Amino acid sequence: MIKPALQNDEFIADVKWAGREANRLHLWWLGQSGFLISWHGQHLLLDPYLSDSLTTKYADTSTPHVRMTEKVIDPQRLDFVDIVTSSHNHTDHLDAETITTLLAVNPDLTVLVSDANREFAARRLQVPSTRLTGINCERPMDIGEFAFHAVPSAHEKVETDDDGHHKCIGLVVEAGPWTVYHAGDTIRYQGMASLLRKWNVDIALLPINGRDPLRGVAGNLFPQEAAELGRDMNAKMVIPCHYDMFEFNTVDPAEFVRAAQKANLTYHILKCGERWSS
Repeated sequence: MIKPALQNDEFIADVKWAGREANRLHLWWLGQSGFLISWHGQHLLLDPYLSDSLTTKYADTSTPHVRMTEKVIDPQRLDFVDIVTSSHNHTDHLDAETITTLLAVNPDLTVLVSDANREFAARRLQVPSTRLTGINCERPMDIGEFAFHAVPSAHEKVETDDDGHHKCIGLVVEAGPWTVYHAGDTIRYQGMASLLRKWNVDIALLPINGRDPLRGVAGNLFPQEAAELGRDMNAKMVIPCHYDMFEFNTVDPAEFVRAAQKANLTYHILKCGERWSS
């Protein structure tokens, strides 16, 4: 398996070291679409998948989820997290084993989910729905040192519940002068780039594994599509994600590099467990 750039004690030491530079934005890729962001002494986890729940669930099926990359860290060691998010209800973005452990070691943890998914998420996490914080595309919110704006994502298509709240969301996160866009899982939809341009995104975290119904891979951007979206939304930098986690659902990031260079797009390829700092 792929060994993370930083793992276990080394990863924790790096997070603590970065915390001493509180006026810089620090970001670590945790695999799949999971990221840890540190800003002004607070820590935000975006869509973490830090278990083997899917490998266990799909063992001996037609779609085995064979892990490619070792876990960066046991979530039990992340006892300093302030906020965790879930962009939608797929387990690699709403993992009960990861989030219930985080709740146990962070009693004041804010769990941020789409309003459309709040009841479902509460059942999966076995907590009252009032324990979760809902967000929708019409209601931005400030939580600690971060400001959050939900935007629609299209995991095959844009879907809403009966109240018009989006089932799959991305998050535009403002941290001081920095703006980070975490797409969750999405394909490109009409008007997406123009919607995102208004935030002057510094860092776009975009999936690149594509889509293939024959392999059970739900809708995501292909590498070329991610590069073109990053260019068209005027992102200052794109960090690709959602690859090298499961053997049946991955892509060579070199495909994204070639597309990004063709699009004249600034990009950064992170190794799992590696930090990027402003």
